Amino acid sequence: MLMRTDPFRELDRFAQHVFGTTGSWSRPTAMPMDAYRSGDEFVVAFDLPGIEPDAVELTVERNVLTVKAERRPTTPGDVEMQISERPLGVFSRQLFLGDTLDSGNIDATYDAGVLTLRIPVLEAAKPRRISITDRKQLNA
Repeated sequence: MLMRTDPFRELDRFAQHVFGTTGSWSRPTAMPMDAYRSGDEFVVAFDLPGIEPDAVELTVERNVLTVKAERRPTTPGDVEMQISERPLGVFSRQLFLGDTLDSGNIDATYDAGVLTLRIPVLEAAKPRRISITDRKQLNA
């Protein structure tokens, strides 16, 4: 038999259950992410450990990108669970994409529990050099 040694973890889990802040019986939980610009694209990486790729849903509506993922139970239904600390249920995150991003060409890959999105920057939003004309040479 496995035993817990952290008395506060059980209190936290009880409070989450009572107040409905995690699990499949409550509202979606946010997932951790990193986001950065790399050259002419934005890269966003979401941590989704233990979630199968077919349980991930990506949608874009207007300029809102929504990522939903569901962690389903992996244990058979006829077991007596001793410890259950891994959250189950729906996790979601919404990102508001700026007008400078090409939401029609998002590339999504999934590897080792990390969902990586690459969002290109629109051509019109890329930095460009502006030439300066010398007025003295125009008048000559």
